[in-house]
Amino acid sequence: MTERVALVTGGGRGIGREAALLLAASGARVMVAARNQGELAAVGLEYVVADLGSPEGCALAVAETERRLGPIDLLVVNHGIGSAHERLVWEQDPEVWRQTMRVNLDGPFELTRLTVGGMCRRGFGRVVYTSSTAGQTAERSGSAYTASKHGVIGLARAVAQDAGPFGVTSNAVLPGWVRTEMAERSARTESERRGITVDQVWRERAAIYPRNRVLEPREVAQVIAFLCGDAAGGVNGEAITVALGGVW
Repeated sequence: MTERVALVTGGGRGIGREAALLLAASGARVMVAARNQGELAAVGLEYVVADLGSPEGCALAVAETERRLGPIDLLVVNHGIGSAHERLVWEQDPEVWRQTMRVNLDGPFELTRLTVGGMCRRGFGRVVYTSSTAGQTAERSGSAYTASKHGVIGLARAVAQDAGPFGVTSNAVLPGWVRTEMAERSARTESERRGITVDQVWRERAAIYPRNRVLEPREVAQVIAFLCGDAAGGVNGEAITVALGGVW
């Protein structure tokens, strides 16, 4: 992976941060992108502040990576928004749907469109999308998030078909519950709705899995880093669940 150029979105915290650090430790030249400058600066790698829910923000992230580091070989599309603010589908605010699609699906498409052609021309590339177990199993009061994460898997598989003949792989990683800031927000929302503590929410989430715990961000990041490497050249168009043996 030495000297490969990587763009990692949502790289300021959680899974994205851990993936960026693992790629950098493997020799890649890494750019992290997100909206929070303070979090990005704390990672200690090259960074660009960008709104990845807009075509302009996606174009900025790609252009800055290529200007500072060179053509992008590894694209890790990890940014997204969760479902804590969603409602039952007949109560869903249409703007919540639209914003979720802009960030969770339109942004990944824009980043892919801007980078994969170059990978194909150069004969090598790795694209890894962070979907979710909600990309295969629907959640209640989460129509937008669930649909967007299903869509990410479809995008990954479509890119695998388009770019596979040129030495480019495209895969999706589907984490279960991970103790990230996004998941903490949903835990707080659930605790308020049900009148229980946040710790109780997390205990219930942990009980879903055979290990009776939730994932650490690094456990998901290690799978992402593997999929970015030369050893994963035979893995293409896959949706890989990282959920400790649980469904969620």
